[in-house]
Amino acid sequence: MFQRLHGMLADGDARFRVMEHAAEGNSHKVAEIRGTEVGQGAKAMLCRLADEAGQFVLAVLPGDERVDFAKVAAAVGARKVRLAVAVDAEAATGCVIGAIPPFSFDPAIRLVVDPQLLARYREIAFNAGRLDASMVLDSDDYLRLAKPLLADIRKESA
Repeated sequence: MFQRLHGMLADGDARFRVMEHAAEGNSHKVAEIRGTEVGQGAKAMLCRLADEAGQFVLAVLPGDERVDFAKVAAAVGARKVRLAVAVDAEAATGCVIGAIPPFSFDPAIRLVVDPQLLARYREIAFNAGRLDASMVLDSDDYLRLAKPLLADIRKESA
């Protein structure tokens, strides 16, 4: 996955940089290692559609926010979605939880991104298919290359 991402970004003339670091999947700890803000991290959460076997949604939002599963379901016209279990997430993406990048290379995985991630930051950061490697990518280049569905999928603060 790391090589695939790197090749796609390089071929797409994206503005990005790679950081290798100690393996870390925790949003707060990896932000500290990267020298980025927690919210800059593109938290990618794989969700399974309850009414469509083998169909997923990759919900991407700022690392300091929580996902609202009802909003994710509404964004893709599904009745209900739930977080995919680790074994299913790894089988579908080829990555362990915490290393899933905010890109979908599979038509069975729809990509939904909360626009606040891109509005708040000029660059986004993410684990690049490995827990020991991150990429920091220009937000406009991410939008251009990933072509996500943009929808508010953040849980409202209480």
